[in-house]
Amino acid sequence: MKKYIALILVTITVSCGKKKAETSVNNDPVIPVKVQKVVSNENASFISVSGVVQAESSADLSTRMMGFVNELYVKVGDKVTKGQLLLSINNSVLQAKKAQVEASIIKAETGLKNAEKDYNRFKNLFAQNSASQKEVDDMTARYEMAKASLQAATQMRNEINAQFAYTNIRAPFSGVVTNTFIDKGAMANPGMPLVSVEGKGGFEVLARVPETEISKIKQNTEVEVLIKSINKTIKGKVSEVSSSAKNTGGQYIVKVGLDKTDASILSGMFATVQFPVEKLNTSETTVRIPKSTIVEQGQLQGVYTVSQNNKALLRWLRLGRSFGDEVEVLSGLKAEETYILSADGKLYNGANISIQ
Repeated sequence: MKKYIALILVTITVSCGKKKAETSVNNDPVIPVKVQKVVSNENASFISVSGVVQAESSADLSTRMMGFVNELYVKVGDKVTKGQLLLSINNSVLQAKKAQVEASIIKAETGLKNAEKDYNRFKNLFAQNSASQKEVDDMTARYEMAKASLQAATQMRNEINAQFAYTNIRAPFSGVVTNTFIDKGAMANPGMPLVSVEGKGGFEVLARVPETEISKIKQNTEVEVLIKSINKTIKGKVSEVSSSAKNTGGQYIVKVGLDKTDASILSGMFATVQFPVEKLNTSETTVRIPKSTIVEQGQLQGVYTVSQNNKALLRWLRLGRSFGDEVEVLSGLKAEETYILSADGKLYNGANISIQ
């Protein structure tokens, strides 16, 4: 009788344990999700690369002279006109050199006048057979040397005057001051950026294209440019295609001129440029999914899929090129498979889900 009672107690204990476990599983939160089936696309008819917006007319102004900054006449954001004085550098050394050159010119002019008088006098004496040929030749050489000395001094004055332009930095075109790199009293060095100015014209995108794609991009091709920060797509046209990647890390520079737009574009904004290209193989297909669905953990990238028993299953992917808001899936996901597009809660591997 005692054996039967013990057996019944064991059975009841095991049954209660199973019941408790099922209740725990059933009490896991169910996360509502929206799903979407993978749709295969024909071979992409465009190439998507990243770029940065810049003004079509822009300049970082510097000097060829070393000296202290006497005055900085502008600040960031100021509108300037072509030829307007932006910055002046102390030119006392040039002033001293100019005074020396002016003195050299006076000396050379005086020497030329004396040499010309002697030359003319000996020429007349030679005509009267009162001077030898050697004396005339000596006077001629002296006269030519005096002319050369004056010309050299005059050219040196032109050089000094040209250097004064590098002590007064002026706007090369009308536009806006976008940056200043030096303050009043600081030392300016040759080649050092001092003031940055951007013109009032349009904008362009500077894109870097890998060597595997550059041969497909042609000049004057119309493209679409997505400005990420303002979420605007703007039309543009390829204006320049670089033929060398020697100094750009294996990537080729392509400039795209943007069409005029009312969008609030600023230099430095990041952009995605989509270049249309001819299809290489009409039978080839690609799988693309929204970038917003990608889950990143360290170096790994994946997407949540739906298992047969309605649980979230994280699947790791190998991704390829970007196409606007979508990214190409090279492996890990096939056409007609279902992935989770969005969820009303934090997903995790094995989470209970309900498809909305």
